[in-house]
Amino acid sequence: MTVSEAQVIDVLRPVEDPELHRSIVDLGMVREVRINGTDVVVVIALTISGCPLRSEIDRRVSEAVVALDGVETAAPEFTVMTDEERAKVREFMQGNPSATAGSQQAHGHAEGRTIPFADPSSKTRVLLIASGKGGVGKSSVTTNLAVALAQQDHSVAIIDADVWGFSIPRMIGIDRPPVVIDSMLIPPEAHGVRVISMGFFAEEDQAVIWRGPMLHKALEQFLTDVFWDEPDYLLIDLPPGTGDISISMAGFLPRAEVYVVTTPQPVAQKVAQRAATMADKVNLKVRGVIENMAWFTGDDDTRYELFGSGGGAELADKIDVPLLAQIPLVPALRNGADTGVPIVASDPESEASVVFAKLAETIVEMAPKQRFHPELKII
Repeated sequence: MTVSEAQVIDVLRPVEDPELHRSIVDLGMVREVRINGTDVVVVIALTISGCPLRSEIDRRVSEAVVALDGVETAAPEFTVMTDEERAKVREFMQGNPSATAGSQQAHGHAEGRTIPFADPSSKTRVLLIASGKGGVGKSSVTTNLAVALAQQDHSVAIIDADVWGFSIPRMIGIDRPPVVIDSMLIPPEAHGVRVISMGFFAEEDQAVIWRGPMLHKALEQFLTDVFWDEPDYLLIDLPPGTGDISISMAGFLPRAEVYVVTTPQPVAQKVAQRAATMADKVNLKVRGVIENMAWFTGDDDTRYELFGSGGGAELADKIDVPLLAQIPLVPALRNGADTGVPIVASDPESEASVVFAKLAETIVEMAPKQRFHPELKII
């Protein structure tokens, strides 16, 4: 029995573009179907030339078509979309821009663009991961927490807002830049987490010498020009301290939740308190403290508190929030950050991974009780 073109199209509808997470049929990527007996050729129009996930699309299309009764071979062929076709893809992904014209906009918007996460109807919980000082492992906490949330079947994204010390791409194992479709940035993904970072636009050893206005503009573009597709959680890795970036993010994202990372020693705790104070001054709510490098467990199963103890609990008590987690110092956690394989992915049963999994569960359970209903309006 010979299959029909309609059957091939139907079996391709569930096949998604691995970056856009939409049906390749709905995106207009299926250009042609040629059937010769039991052999089927599907011509796929890639969104860009040199698509980094071409082989994955090839695999998905081949597996879907060859599963049809009456098909022995499925051979995808590839072409590239025109500028007009890419514009249609962007419009399909973003919807009608005028439809959001009346939505709430955060401070600092330019050219009429909206920050979707500032809209009260947004389902995304924005988690600002902050610290008072560098060297406390804030970025590794952000990375492993994000992967832990993704492992629990949540849609997760990260903005690496530490524009001077960007490290998230390396830590999570992403070595390719975002795909650009008609001026829309599609963030690359690893371990179920989408990421945007200054690291995609600057060399690893290049110094980013920017001041307030340029930083403000770059962060706004991360929020408005990237197609995030409304994740459940957006984690933002802030730079240490209380400078321009933290202030800008507070203006852009008035409903964001702040989580402060510290280490156990008193000096780190006292500096971390300034990040909490800053959050309070810009009307952001600190939801909890995360203590990193809490202890090291030796081969004798003894816990050694290499950086002292009590700093996280003391900070949490001072700012009247819970101490959400104490993350042990584990060499594999550091190694995972260097190699791009977070410990929660490489060894989910490790001492640190178990803590990150529990931390993710706790944050999920802390969802704000208030619910926004955009369909209710006061006239």
